[in-house]
Amino acid sequence: MAYIITDACISCGACESECPTGAISAGDTMYVIDPDACIDCGACEAVCPTQAIKPN
Repeated sequence: MAYIITDACISCGACESECPTGAISAGDTMYVIDPDACIDCGACEAVCPTQAIKPN
């Protein structure tokens, strides 16, 4: 079960540097998580200032 980034994302980039597998990258309008690379560690969720990252 990979994490997802919701529309609450403000594209601050805090999550990208926290991901140990590099699963997070900038998308067209907000950051996105590659579900195949996500290991469900929750590091990204913990640093998101808008609580935009949720377990899927």
